[in-house]
Amino acid sequence: MSGSADAAAGVSTSEPTARTVPRDRAFFGHPLGLFTLFGTELWERFSYYGMRAILLYYVTDTVANGGLGIERSAGEALVAAYGASVYLLSVLGGWLADRVIGGRRSVLYGGVVIAAGHVALAVPAPGWSYLGIVLVALGTGLLKPNVSSLVGELYGRDDPRRDSAFSIFYMGINIGSLSAPFLVGAARAWGGYHAGFAVAAVGMAIALVFFVLGRRLLGGAGEVPPNPLTREDRVPVVRLFVVVVLGALVAFAVAWLVQGGLSTTTVVDALSYIALAAPVATFWVMFRSPKVTSRERSRLRAYVPLFLAAMLFWMIFEQAASTLASYAKDSTDLTVGSVTLSPELYASLNPAFIIVLAPVFAWLWVRLDDRPPTAVKFAIGLTLAALSFVFLAVMDAAAGDGKSPWWVLVVVYLIQTLGELCLSPVGLAATTLLAPRAFRGQAMALWFLATSAGNAITAQLVQATEGVSTAAYFGGIGVVALVVAGGMFAVAPWVTRHIREGAESEQERAAAH
Repeated sequence: MSGSADAAAGVSTSEPTARTVPRDRAFFGHPLGLFTLFGTELWERFSYYGMRAILLYYVTDTVANGGLGIERSAGEALVAAYGASVYLLSVLGGWLADRVIGGRRSVLYGGVVIAAGHVALAVPAPGWSYLGIVLVALGTGLLKPNVSSLVGELYGRDDPRRDSAFSIFYMGINIGSLSAPFLVGAARAWGGYHAGFAVAAVGMAIALVFFVLGRRLLGGAGEVPPNPLTREDRVPVVRLFVVVVLGALVAFAVAWLVQGGLSTTTVVDALSYIALAAPVATFWVMFRSPKVTSRERSRLRAYVPLFLAAMLFWMIFEQAASTLASYAKDSTDLTVGSVTLSPELYASLNPAFIIVLAPVFAWLWVRLDDRPPTAVKFAIGLTLAALSFVFLAVMDAAAGDGKSPWWVLVVVYLIQTLGELCLSPVGLAATTLLAPRAFRGQAMALWFLATSAGNAITAQLVQATEGVSTAAYFGGIGVVALVVAGGMFAVAPWVTRHIREGAESEQERAAAH
């Protein structure tokens, strides 16, 4: 999810002031503060994707080989639940930055917690490993939605450098996520899993150094929360906190009853229930709010099928860290001539394809005048994701009792990246466009919740389909996603009509699609 998808983590809506934020052009025509954030995000993504590249292998490997010895399907579910929790916590991280501590402190505190998590993972003891996974999730939730928001604060709304600034920033994301699997994988091959996690810890430490030393270059960006809590907010916030805590306790209680006790699977199930319930609750609140006008409800209705398509897309795409990682290790012939590939290297394919293909798609959308409509782009993206799994199922069945050639997963990741470039870049724009005005500040939360819910579905699927053949698993998901994509094509005119009906001006209606 590097590149365009990761970059969705932040588009600032606040308006910085020239008095507090530098406007220099010392970094490729941009403020030096962009260099600070570029370096911070590059090394943070290095640590995140480096850790993610070997996490499944670590938790499912035998204790004798230095792993945690968790059964494969349970390990895949755990990794998927970890992904769901990262995006759930990103909602909290964004709220804390907006209302309590500001973006700069959120990034700093999040970075410290992430670094502590990687250090804990580098300690060869199971208890420390679980603590490390929790800390990395918590820290990423604080940092992820806020570091790129700081990029937006370096520019005024009418600054023509804004788009190119995010392009430079996104390149940092992809450089970090592209290089991490090579170095972390090499460290794992040399000194075991904990050596790999130690390399990820070093990456996060470098990110913190970049951020701390470059703080003065940011001026006042992110220093003050844009929508700080007031005395009148106390009661509603306390009420919301109580509701969230009670909901989480209910989810854990249900998971406890289902599993018959406390275990890793209990935690996975509870996180899945929360991740699936969160978007339902968010939509329910929005539709019932008296602050939402009839026009806004029309736009919100149009967003529901887009959200469902995105949820299924990320459910497939995010399996790069779980089922596809297992397939790379256990079901793929990694021999290329006289060279044997490391399975971690497949984690570098998506960012590599993003770097090559993103400019092509940017040119294509300009040539097509930003057509086809948003709903059709979502349908195309989901179709491509579905086809990647159908292709993998066919190739796995063709391999029979043997292993698939090394290039099969290369094709899978290429198809998925094409789908990502159709769906992800327009996803945030659609979210901010269609969210009701009273909930505009929470629009990012909705986008994160689609990925979180997608990971939650994976966590449940891999447990429910234990014992099912690999071809049947990927083929079944692919066929279901194709059917949903077909439905998305069918409802695309309805979605476009509701977007236009909800437009608040003739100019907006003409541009809406």
